[in-house]
Amino acid sequence: MPVLAATNIAHHFGHRTILDGVSLSVEPGERLGIVGRNGAGKTTFLKVLTGELKPDEGQVVLNRGSRLGYLTQDPRLDPTDTLRGAAEAAFEKLHALHKRLDEVFHAMATAEGPALDKLLRDQARLESEIEAAGGYAVDHKIDEVLHGLGFRDEQFSIPVAGLSGGQKGRIALAKLLLEAPDVMLLDEPTNHLDIDGRLWLEHYLKEEFRGAVIMISHDRYLLDNVVTRIIEVERGRLIDYPGNYAAFTAIRADRRLTQMRAYENQQSEWKKQEAFIRRYKAGQRARQAKGRETRLERSKRDDKLERPIELAVFSLDLPKPQRSGDVVVAARGISKAYTNHDGSEKVLFRDFDVVVNRGERWGIIGPNGAGKSTLIRVLLGEEAPDTGTVRIGSNVVTGYYKQMHDHVPGDNTVWRYLQNVILKEVPGKALSEQQARNLAGAFLFTGEEQERQLGSLSGGERSRAVLAGLLASAKNLIVLDEPTNHLDIQSAERLEDALEPSDDETGFEGYEGTLLLISHDRALIDATCEHLLVLDGKGGVEVFHGSYTDWHEKQEQRAREEVARQQEEREKREKAERAKAAAEAKKEQKPKAEKSGGGPSMGALGRMKTEQIEARIEKIETRLREIDEALIDPEVWRDAKKSRDLGDERARLQAEKEPLEFEWSRRASE
Repeated sequence: MPVLAATNIAHHFGHRTILDGVSLSVEPGERLGIVGRNGAGKTTFLKVLTGELKPDEGQVVLNRGSRLGYLTQDPRLDPTDTLRGAAEAAFEKLHALHKRLDEVFHAMATAEGPALDKLLRDQARLESEIEAAGGYAVDHKIDEVLHGLGFRDEQFSIPVAGLSGGQKGRIALAKLLLEAPDVMLLDEPTNHLDIDGRLWLEHYLKEEFRGAVIMISHDRYLLDNVVTRIIEVERGRLIDYPGNYAAFTAIRADRRLTQMRAYENQQSEWKKQEAFIRRYKAGQRARQAKGRETRLERSKRDDKLERPIELAVFSLDLPKPQRSGDVVVAARGISKAYTNHDGSEKVLFRDFDVVVNRGERWGIIGPNGAGKSTLIRVLLGEEAPDTGTVRIGSNVVTGYYKQMHDHVPGDNTVWRYLQNVILKEVPGKALSEQQARNLAGAFLFTGEEQERQLGSLSGGERSRAVLAGLLASAKNLIVLDEPTNHLDIQSAERLEDALEPSDDETGFEGYEGTLLLISHDRALIDATCEHLLVLDGKGGVEVFHGSYTDWHEKQEQRAREEVARQQEEREKREKAERAKAAAEAKKEQKPKAEKSGGGPSMGALGRMKTEQIEARIEKIETRLREIDEALIDPEVWRDAKKSRDLGDERARLQAEKEPLEFEWSRRASE
C-alpha cells in the first residue's frame, strides 16, 4: 500500500502550466530522485506533496498514521535556540512524553486502588511510546548527526541567530533526519555540504534511514548511490524511470532519440502534404488538395509531436587562448593562517609546495572553511602568503569565476551581454548577433530566454551566462569557484562538455588552457580534473595525481588498513591481558591444586582441547563486542524485544565464558 499518493495534480502560475494532471505513488522505504531543468516545477511539486501549496486540481493522500517531513531551501528556525538546541527540537515529542511519565510517577506516590491501576497502565503505555521515539539514547544520536554534517563540538552552543545561511540549512537537515519521518522530502539537501558531508548523508540515507525519500538534487553521485527511481519533471509532466541517475541518462537518451525520429518523420510527412496542397490547390485536383488540407490541419491540432529538448550534441567554437609558459603557477613553502575571534590561530595551509603546468586540470577539495578560496587567491597573487613564494608563469591570462556575480550588468540581454564580453576581452574575435546567440544556445538559453535581461534571470541562469562569457573569452587559465552551486544537472553537464580538452581523433575543439576548480561536485571533478589539492582543514594539504574517484578509493583503502591495524593492536592487548590473568590465576590456584591433589577437570569441559577452549573464548568475545556495539544504537532500544533478546544473549555468553576462562587459566598454570 502506498505511503503517499498524488493523483491528477494540476497547477498553474498565471497562464503558465507548471503541473499538468500528474500522478505519483510512493511505497514505504522507496528512494526517489526528482530531476529537471531549473524552473520546471520540481519544488512546486514537493510543496504540493507537503500541503504547503494547494493545487488547482487533484489530491494528495498520506497514509493514515504516517508522518511527512520537508527540508526547504529556506529553513525557518528559532533564532534564540543554540545550534544543538535547534537539532534537539526534533525530539520535542519525546521530551513531552518524559515529562508526562514523570507526572505519572509523582501521582503514583499517593494513588491507590483503581486510580493506581490506571496510572500503571499509563506508565506502561508511556514507556512503550518513549522507547519507540528514541528512548534515553538521543544525545548520542544528536551528536552523530551533527558531526556527520560537519559541525564541531565547540559550535554546539552558538545561537541560531549567529549562524550563516549554509549552517542554518545544515541544522534544518539535521533536525529532519533526527525526526525520522515516514516520508522525507528533501529539496537540494547537499547545497551547503562539503564532500565529507555528502558522503555521510549518502550512507545515512542508504543504511540507517528506514522511511521513504523523495529528493530533488543536482548531485549526480548522490542520485546514483541512493535512489532507485528517477522522476523527471518536463513540460508539466512527470516521466518515471527505473534505476539510479546513470540508468536514467541511458534510458532517456534512447527515448529521446526515438522521439526525435518520430518527430522528424511527422515533420517530413507534413511537408509532403503541404507541397501537394500548394501544387494542386488551384488545379484539377483542388478538391483532393482541399481534403488533404483539412486532414493536415486536424493532424497538426490533435496529433502534433513535440520536439524533444536537449538532444543536440554540444558544439561550440571557442576562441583559442594564447599559449602560456610551460609553468603556469609555482608555489614554494607557502603558509597562511588567521586569528580567530577568541584569539586562537587557524592554520589554513603550512609549508606547501605545488607546480601547475600548462594544460593541467586541478581540483581543489576540502571541508567547508578549510581555506580553498584563500589558497586560490594566494596562487593567483591576489593575496600574499605568510611565508613562501608564488610565481606566475609567462603570458598567463586568468579568467576567474567567483560565487557572486555583482559585477554583471543587469540591463543587458543575454546575447548582448555575451557579445559585449567577447568584444571587451577578445576585440579581434568580436561576435555577430547570430554568433552571440549561438553561444547562448550552446549554454541552454532558448530563443526567448536570450532576449531576457540578466537582472531578471534566476541565480542558475545568470551563472550560465557568466560561465559562457568566461569560457569564450580566450583565457589560458580558468579558475572556477563552486561553478555548479546554482546549476541544474543539464547545465552542469554542459559545463563539463565546454571544459573538455580538444580531441584530435574526434575533431572536438574544446578548452585547451589550464583549469583550477574548487568544487564539492564529485561528478564535475571526476569529469574535468586529473590532479587534486586536498585540504584537511587542519593546515595540511595533500597533492594527489589522479581523479577524485582514485583518491576516494585510496582513502577507503587507508581506512580499511587503519581498522585492521587497530584490530590487530586490540587483539594483542587482549592476548596480553589473558596471559596476565592466567599468570595471576596460576598463583591463586596452585595452593588449591595441591590441596585437591591436582587432578584433571571432569565432564565435557575437561575433555575439550586447549585449542578448542581458546577458539570458543575468542568467538564469545567477538559476539559480546557485536552485542555491545548494537546496544549503543538507539534504534535497537526502540525495539523492546530485540534489546531484551540481546541482553539475555549477552548474559548467557558471559556465563559460558567464565568457566572456559577458568579452565584455560588452570591448564596454563600446569
